[in-house]
Order: sequence, then structure tokens, then C-alpha cells
Amino acid sequence: MRVGIQLPEVERVVRWREVAAIGRAVEHSGFDSIWLGDHMLYRDERRGERGPWDAWTQLAALAAVTTRVRLGPLVAAAPFHAPGILARMAASVDEVSGGRLVLGIGAGWNETEFRGFGVPFDRVVSRFEESFTIVRRLLAGEHVTFAGRFYSVEDAVLLPPPARAIPLMIGSDGARMLSIALPHVRAWNAWYAWYGNTAAGFAAKNAEIDAACRAADRDPAAVERSACVLVAVDGGAGERPHDVPAVRAPELASHLAALGEAGASEAILVLDPITETSVREVAHRLNRR
Repeated sequence: MRVGIQLPEVERVVRWREVAAIGRAVEHSGFDSIWLGDHMLYRDERRGERGPWDAWTQLAALAAVTTRVRLGPLVAAAPFHAPGILARMAASVDEVSGGRLVLGIGAGWNETEFRGFGVPFDRVVSRFEESFTIVRRLLAGEHVTFAGRFYSVEDAVLLPPPARAIPLMIGSDGARMLSIALPHVRAWNAWYAWYGNTAAGFAAKNAEIDAACRAADRDPAAVERSACVLVAVDGGAGERPHDVPAVRAPELASHLAALGEAGASEAILVLDPITETSVREVAHRLNRR
């Protein structure tokens, strides 16, 4: 099973020096991938205002300071950028990384940041459908002309051309979103809260994705399955709310084995706390070196 790490989001303010150190630790510790949440603003009564760095500029910087690990947004909110611009950013990061980008993509969900930054929050799935159509066709090397209700492009093309077909990953469990994306993506990702952070919960959700693949006329075996996993390291620091029970670090190896049996080919670890020390400790427990 491939194992990746999500880097800090809004657990605390993390400056680039620490982001880069954690990213290098992920690579040097033998993990397979690095992921960044694509968000702009959270507001709640308990924790106040929080926001992460821009995902795409950070991905480009991480691409330049690593050499082996795959990189991706977990997941890119399609409405945050015009589809042609999103495709261009993805192609550029893939070029900088030497072909290591996975374009995780979704429709977005956090109304606060949509409203705060002037991004329309109505009909988000319909907007995603149009945006996704343009993005995937541009990344496939097509000249794209498309006139939709929300987005239009006229004879758009990515230049310089991408060196390869960038793999796409859908991050959603919505029926309509899946019907739009599953005919085209390489992988599906589940956030840990969607399946309760348990192997049994993932198996049940995985069966739903099998059915959705068949409904979309896609061979279920052609779509890889990726599971986010909330992990408490040394009891957890409380940086993330544990809205589902976290997996304790000493139990992680057996948990990942059970996830694999449930159909996951990849696990993306959301560590609490997410620090360089936590990354190295979990790598030691999993014998990643």
C-alpha cells in the first residue's frame, strides 16, 4: 500500500521553513506522497479565524525541494480558479516536479471561504461539471471550445504542452459528483470522517464506489481507492478535532493492513500533531525506511 502524509493546514500557523522541513522528512522517511488542503478561510466560535497558505504556490515550492514523492492538492476546489487557469497551474506544477503531480479535485464545501473571497456558492455541482470538463480535456492535450452556463473557453490549449497525462483523483462521495468524475479519474479519495476512520466503514463506502463505477459504465477495478486516515501520535495534541476516533500510532500498521483488505491501495495520513517529529515517528513504526 502506498502511504502519504497531509501537511499542516490550519492546525497552527506554519511558516515555509517548517513546511519544507516536514516535506523533506516525508520524502527522506520513505513515504510515497505529500498532500495539501486547498482552502482559504475558516471561521468558527471555538477556534476563531484560520487560514492556510495558498495550496498551489506551496505545491510548486515543494516540487522544487523534493525529488521523489508524488504531490497533490487534497483536493483542489474547482470553483476557486477559472478552469483554464486551474489546468495551467496543474501542468506547471507537474513540470516543476518532473511528473509527480496528482490532481485531486472536488467542488468545495466551506461556504465561509466562498463568500469571503467572492466565489459563487450556488449550484456548485453544476459548476464543477463544466469546470471539470474543461480541465480534463485541456490536460489531455486537446484544443477546447466550450460554452456553458458558468464557464466558456474558445480554442483554449495548454502551452507549453504537458509532458504527460496528469492523473486525476476525485474527492467526493456525492452521487452526482461521482457520476461526473468516475468515467475519467484514475482514483477516488475518501476523507476519514466519511467512513468513520475504520476499515469496516471503508469497506462499506468502497462497495458504494464499486456500484457508482458500474452505474457510470466504468470498470471498478480501473479506479484506485485512496483513504485519508486520522492518526493520533503520542496521544494526539488536539490540533485537529477528533470528530471520529483517531487511530493510535502503535496500531497504525495493523489498521493499514485492514484498510488494504477493505480495498484501499493508498492511505493518506492526517497526523495529530503534524510535525517533523511525528512524521519520523510514524515512519519508524511502519518501517518505511
